[in-house]
Amino acid sequence: MKRKNEAPANGKAKKRAISDDEAHKNFRKGLFDAAVLEGYTKYYATSQPYQHAVIQDLVNDALLRNVRNEIREHISFTPKETDIYKIHQSGDLANLDGLDDSALKRLPSLLTLRDSLYSSAFRKYLSSITGSGPLSGVKTDMAVNVYTPGCHLLCHDDVIGSRRVSWILYLLDPDRPWKPEWGGALRLYPTVDLKTAAGDEVKVPQPDFTVSIPPAWNQLSFFTVQPGQSFHDVEEVYRRGPDEMEEDDGGRIRMAISGWFHIPQEGEEGYEEGLEEKLAERSSLAQLQGGKADVFDEPQAHWVDNPHWEEQAKADDEEMTADEIDFLIKYMNPNYLTPDTVEELSKMFSDESSLRLAEFLSPKFCARLRGYLESKDHETNPSLPANPFYKEQSEVGVARPPHKHLYLYRKAVQPIQTTYPDTESLTPYDDLVDILFPHPAFTKWVSLVTGITLTKSNIYARRFRRGVDYTLATAYEEEDPQLEVCLGITPSKGWGDEEEEEEETQQNGASSKANGKASGEAPKPEEEVGGYEMYMAGEDDEGTDAGAPESSTHTGAGQRRKAKADPAIYKSAGDDDDDGILFSQPAAWNNLAIVLRDRGVLRFTKYVSKAAKGDRWDICGEYGVEFGEDEEDEE
Repeated sequence: MKRKNEAPANGKAKKRAISDDEAHKNFRKGLFDAAVLEGYTKYYATSQPYQHAVIQDLVNDALLRNVRNEIREHISFTPKETDIYKIHQSGDLANLDGLDDSALKRLPSLLTLRDSLYSSAFRKYLSSITGSGPLSGVKTDMAVNVYTPGCHLLCHDDVIGSRRVSWILYLLDPDRPWKPEWGGALRLYPTVDLKTAAGDEVKVPQPDFTVSIPPAWNQLSFFTVQPGQSFHDVEEVYRRGPDEMEEDDGGRIRMAISGWFHIPQEGEEGYEEGLEEKLAERSSLAQLQGGKADVFDEPQAHWVDNPHWEEQAKADDEEMTADEIDFLIKYMNPNYLTPDTVEELSKMFSDESSLRLAEFLSPKFCARLRGYLESKDHETNPSLPANPFYKEQSEVGVARPPHKHLYLYRKAVQPIQTTYPDTESLTPYDDLVDILFPHPAFTKWVSLVTGITLTKSNIYARRFRRGVDYTLATAYEEEDPQLEVCLGITPSKGWGDEEEEEEETQQNGASSKANGKASGEAPKPEEEVGGYEMYMAGEDDEGTDAGAPESSTHTGAGQRRKAKADPAIYKSAGDDDDDGILFSQPAAWNNLAIVLRDRGVLRFTKYVSKAAKGDRWDICGEYGVEFGEDEEDEE
């Protein structure tokens, strides 16, 4: 759905400047008293991890109840999903002045609330608390967002344009107190100041939030927008547990009005010519500094050269040797090792630049692996244990920073040996991560089924914890393509892919799915718990994001380095435009995806809902590629 973001020519006429006395009547009694203002100012000044404040019972209760009723009766909502959020957004409510007169007449209380929040009295009040300087009363910026169970908004800093103060006013059921265990909290993330080897000072957000503010009726939360510092998210609204009755939770509908106060516009008191441009430069500088902070990202790629790639590039009609097949058959489904199947897959990949292979691992190895993963899947403290045989070389950790990704990772031990000790200390998981995936025989097999010479590799394993983990969309930025392999080893059910698995068996035991919408449909909304990996078109030739709306800033997601605001919108009811999906791989058991990723293509793993029956597990390989002349011509 394309939403209107610009006010019509007569928009300003619809705004109504109200007196201070009139504005005061629409807020709670005593809010503007000097002692109350001083208390909030001290609270704000000393708050951590960055300055913020919470005001309870902000608005006249009767007025806010009327606002809630008007919204429920007269405003429609559209479910929308991107890499960073899943919410229900109000229709043309990006700016109230964008509504026609007939619509405005049905929302008198909402207009009164808008005029009160952006009144001179309240703007000065908020400016005094935050020390933000003057705030605009002309540029109003507010929308209604509804979070139902499963909805969420991941980590971001709210930085877009002339925003100065971010705020959210909750419109929950006033007669059913919200319970913190239902989720939906505003969570704030701290940053640390670090210095790069070049001496550049950068702020790096930490992977764990330190402040959680549960929603409450008539509660206002706000903070000053600071590039590279005001990182926050909205906790998932959790589904009911099996022992909870529907009447116990009131539906768990987290409704709120959120918006921003902007710097004064031309003609307003406090307007500073060129300030908006300066803020844009400062934001760009913060984005640039964020790029310098990449050296502190975890995990860092650990590329290992393939010493045989030049020989393989020269070889004609190369096949697997008997020794290589003997090694691979310990792990892989033997159907994928026959020359006919390898040739067929190579043709498929040549046509589509992607493959999806079901039942990739052998049944015997699968049984061992599944038993191990199921024993780990419901740990109280989820972990990815290091390989006991390679303790010193094995690296495990938590991916960061959270405005890019969050998951548990383990790097493969590389380069690997060709012989291994006969020890029972290696689990089947160790075998996959540190033996199969880095092995030259596996690299050669990948090269044969894709028809591409592989020059180097970066192997790592991931575990996405329920209710915690995700990766956000970033574009691949290298000039040469990269081959990406991902083996899904998620042992639990309920990821929306079981029916597809049953339909994908071919006569030779191999299965694949072609690149494109037909191959990459995400699970149905009613089944969805996230966890799927998505490849999407990035910027088109005109420099705009494929599938992105004209404006999608009212979630607060903001602009993210290496990707524009909301770069990966792929679900919006009533939107007939191409959603930009190139390839999708749901969390699944024993499925291998192989994708040739070009410059600009976005990739992300959708946030895993707490409602999932288990964690999402996978093992990934990234490969540098070398094309021969014939291959380059085909490309």
